[in-house]
Amino acid sequence: MAVVTSSAQEASSSNVSSSRFSYHVFLSFRGEDTRKSFTDHLYTALTDAGFRTFRDDDELPRGEEIKPELERAIQQSQSSVIVFSKDYASSGWCLDELVMILQCKKTSSNHVVLPVFYDIDPSHLRKQTGSVEKAFAKHQKKQSLEKLNRWREALAQVADLAGMVLQNQADGHEAKFIKKIVKVIEDKLCRVPRVTPYLVGIQYQVENINLWLQDGSSDVGIWGICGIGGIGKTTIARVVYNSNFERFEGRSFIENVREISEQPNGLVQIQKQLLSDILSGRKVKIESVSEGIMMIKDVIGSKKLLVVLDDIDRTGQLDAVLSMRDCFCPGSKLIITTRNAGLLEARQVDNVQMVEFLNDVHSLELFSWHCFRQDHPREDYVELSERVVNHCGGLPLALQTLGSSLSGKSLDVWESALQKLKAISNNEILSKLRISYDSLQDNHDQNLFLHIACFFIGKDKDLIVKILDGCDFYTIVGIQNLIDRCLVFCDGYNKMRMHQMIRDMGREIVRQESKYPEKRSRLWHHRDSFNVLREKNGSKKIEGLVLNMHMYLSETPSRTSNEVVLETNSFTSMRKLRLLELCDVQVIGSYEEFPRGLRWLCWAEFPLDSIPTDLFLESLVVLEMPSSNLRQVWKGMKNRLPSLKILDLSHSLYLTEVSDLSLVPNLEKLILEHCPNLAEIHESIGNLESLVCVNMKDCKTISKLPEKFFMLKSLETLVISGCTNLHQFPVEMSKMTSLKVLEVDEVPINRLLTAYVEIKSWPRKSIDNFWALFPSTLVDLSLRNCGLSDDAFPMDFGNLCSLQTLDLSLNPVCSLPDCVRGLRGGLDHLVMQNCASLKSIVGLPRVKVLDFWESDSLEKVTFQSLSCIPKQIKFYVKNQSKLSEIEHWFKLEPIVRVNVKMINLLGLCDLESMEAVKMYNPSIYTSAKMQPIQGVYEYGIFNTFLSGIEVPGQFSYRSNGASSMSFTVSLPPPNLRIRGFNFFSVYAKSEGSGVLLACYPLMMKVSNKSKGLKWIYGPSFFGMPSEEKDVIWLSHWKLGSRLEAGDEVTVSVFTPQQHFLVKEWGIQIVHEQEDQMICSQDSSSSIYPCYDSDQEVNDIIGADQVMPGSYLLSGGPVEQNRNLYNRRINKLLQLNNMFEDSAEETDKEEERQQHQQHGESDQMVEGEAEVEAERGCIGCKVVILAVVQWSLALFSPSERNDRP
Repeated sequence: MAVVTSSAQEASSSNVSSSRFSYHVFLSFRGEDTRKSFTDHLYTALTDAGFRTFRDDDELPRGEEIKPELERAIQQSQSSVIVFSKDYASSGWCLDELVMILQCKKTSSNHVVLPVFYDIDPSHLRKQTGSVEKAFAKHQKKQSLEKLNRWREALAQVADLAGMVLQNQADGHEAKFIKKIVKVIEDKLCRVPRVTPYLVGIQYQVENINLWLQDGSSDVGIWGICGIGGIGKTTIARVVYNSNFERFEGRSFIENVREISEQPNGLVQIQKQLLSDILSGRKVKIESVSEGIMMIKDVIGSKKLLVVLDDIDRTGQLDAVLSMRDCFCPGSKLIITTRNAGLLEARQVDNVQMVEFLNDVHSLELFSWHCFRQDHPREDYVELSERVVNHCGGLPLALQTLGSSLSGKSLDVWESALQKLKAISNNEILSKLRISYDSLQDNHDQNLFLHIACFFIGKDKDLIVKILDGCDFYTIVGIQNLIDRCLVFCDGYNKMRMHQMIRDMGREIVRQESKYPEKRSRLWHHRDSFNVLREKNGSKKIEGLVLNMHMYLSETPSRTSNEVVLETNSFTSMRKLRLLELCDVQVIGSYEEFPRGLRWLCWAEFPLDSIPTDLFLESLVVLEMPSSNLRQVWKGMKNRLPSLKILDLSHSLYLTEVSDLSLVPNLEKLILEHCPNLAEIHESIGNLESLVCVNMKDCKTISKLPEKFFMLKSLETLVISGCTNLHQFPVEMSKMTSLKVLEVDEVPINRLLTAYVEIKSWPRKSIDNFWALFPSTLVDLSLRNCGLSDDAFPMDFGNLCSLQTLDLSLNPVCSLPDCVRGLRGGLDHLVMQNCASLKSIVGLPRVKVLDFWESDSLEKVTFQSLSCIPKQIKFYVKNQSKLSEIEHWFKLEPIVRVNVKMINLLGLCDLESMEAVKMYNPSIYTSAKMQPIQGVYEYGIFNTFLSGIEVPGQFSYRSNGASSMSFTVSLPPPNLRIRGFNFFSVYAKSEGSGVLLACYPLMMKVSNKSKGLKWIYGPSFFGMPSEEKDVIWLSHWKLGSRLEAGDEVTVSVFTPQQHFLVKEWGIQIVHEQEDQMICSQDSSSSIYPCYDSDQEVNDIIGADQVMPGSYLLSGGPVEQNRNLYNRRINKLLQLNNMFEDSAEETDKEEERQQHQQHGESDQMVEGEAEVEAERGCIGCKVVILAVVQWSLALFSPSERNDRP
């Protein structure tokens, strides 16, 4: 979020008693009209009511500059009351005041603006007629066009705010009217919650809620804001409340519900506050919660309300207010902030918004505001500031607290504070975070949380469940409770994650159990663990211990390896030890001393060549020995391990055999990844009835699988990728009817297939038979880098009827195999990355995600039919410099091959003489390439780009330097109808802009106020200006019935970045009739023929049906998933802000109508084409995920955890 200036931020805290403000009210008026009459009486009434009121005619000392003093007074006022009189607009001073006031309201959401219409109607300001029109006629002679436009926009904007009209409010009685004004100011100032200064990084999340609050729906809506303590839930709620409460007839913001409810009769207090707020301050008497519920029911149905309940943590708190949701007046909105997402699940909440951590840039900015009172660190504090910010992990509470505590401190104090933070976390932060831990339902969930905080961050969730279920936890429901409380979360790789501040809070709870490490329940710090084991003073309180000797020695470099050998009897007294994680730990002695209750033993770099026979493992659930020195798993062991579910021996370079597996009859998962010398797996593996996963990736020595292997009845996942020494494909695999996931990457299937075919008499049939060896139950098949050419595939995959994911990456295929096209059920994922020879993907079946990352020879993607296109499809693309067509989405083609009618429609001629233009797609990270003039088509909009400055055709409306223009569509000439409009823009590179990639030169917004429609649009492909020559963008919009005579239309153009300059742009209305197309200026009768009706292009803007000669493109890389979108590309928000234009709405009803249409407007940005049922058109959400240098982070293949 853009940081407001320091002075504006000081004004962002709204509370009548706040000392931040010099004034409660800034009074704006035209002195000659009302100074000695109405305004004087109003000023007296406000001051008598206790409001410090600024009135410019007696507050400004003589001789001082007017503008700076006025601006300072406005910023130091909580509210502005603007008295509009008949000649207000004739004063440039007054209009400058108005612009300043609205700017203050924009930068500080708490600044209250109250328009008072004394002897002028609001419509005169909105439409700028009457005395306003006369005033501007005089201003035009003296003032610049830019200033006039600012004044006009300000008048139109303030006319749409909720104001007070003398004739409507008090029948012209000024005394009554003034009393009402004072009462409104009292209500507004007293009811506005204080917002923390320095609002950074929350704009996207605020914008989401604002759109919901302003959608005009008559439903009673509930929005949940969820996140850990200190992440900004309350701040977001305050900002949206302060920005929107004027839209509602009643409102209430109840803070600290959790704390209040814990007090005696706390729920009754909450109900009293709610009723008092709704009833405009009237006190009510409530004896019980049930009585309060009845009273609330009686009053909430008569007003459209905005209610915020802040910091809910119990269902009873919701029941006291929301149990009567159906009784609320239609259109009411309720916002709930909570740390517990689980509370919202059963409450019919419309949306649950998870508040996200700040990114690095916003974190540094927020920290700097609190520490240095500016948006960046001082030069000598940059490196230290970055270290503090990194420690905070994007948590606003931590950034604010540490920023304030370090403000003004010397460099050596900073260094010391950072060292302290590594060992001891800040108590102020931890106490806030601990609230979530204390609110957990029972000791079970609290202990589960502490185990995860100390031992399992970054571990696989399924692994954690196996281990902790073996420790008598109810792990699945417990983890869900922790997720609901925002204490933990699972990433896209199913790894358990936790914010580092939450982790520190959990570990601090354990640390506070005792000042002696040996008396604590969990030891995770390597120094503590080593000291306890070396001193042999461990106790029965210890449940888990972690010791990584690499980490320990890096912290104590003075020690040698001989000094760190431990003895087995160090563990003797740890009778409750259940969780033990060791790395490179050398022990001597009898392993009988080890605790016999271990459930999880993870011993990386285990030093022995086999597991000792005297190590008691009967209770073990998970045994992990990665990177061990084992040559065989157990030697001479006779005792069975009945509880063992997971055995991980990955990266054991010396392991040669996996011996008798009958000792682990209940084994579910066997991991042998990257054991390059493993040559044999014991036949007993075939008797493991519970085995569901075997991973033998990169076991390069193994040549065949045991014969009994294919007797496994429960095996679901088999990974044999990288087993390059396999001599023959396991022909009995088809018998494995439970197998769902098969990964055969880098196995030379082409060689195996050749060998298979050579012994058969019918090669083609043999190929089909070979592929029939794959089980019909397969859901996920990975064949990366298997040397598969086009002729290596069967005619069809008829036996793979359950297949959902297919990966053919890194194979020398040139096109989509026939067998893939023949998949009747389609695919969820088709991955063809880095296929250097891949030129076309033709005849795709139904597919949800298509990934052709860095297949840079790809030119064309087509589908079997429209019916194969799902409602949403995602493409993962990078470096597709040759890609010119994705069917039903876009096609880039030389304009000489485009339908001649469209060329004529835009007034183009003599194409042969036109120069080539550099074309580029900002959503696909490639260099611009010189091409003949191209025609592109998307969403019913045709575009082309020309080199030069001479615009073809005639244009009725030209910008004349303005960024927006408004006009009313006139009646068409006789026998003609309105088809749409043509648009042009001439743009150039800004001086010194250099090489431009992933930059959108310009965007446009079209608003039809009469129909409540908006479109924000920027073509996927652009012409790139050179240093010497500009580019002309020509565009034709066919709108049909969406543009009619009498419609009020506003068109705006802007450049998202400063690399480009718009020199000129314009609009021309286009008409048509049945037997010919004509293009005419809206204001004249001049026409010229274009083309015959039998060749008419039928697409209506917003549809995605492709007709002959029409080419469909995307408007840019916008991800539908908000989490990924917010982390990767913040572009949509930037567009929304840059196109902010409240002057477009003519009154509140029109505003509500426009918000009802907002989803359709956004479709133009997000790549969604509207379904037009009467035309049989298929609506399609197309999402491009690309490398884009628009935001701070780049999307890369390693981040595919975000994929569905």
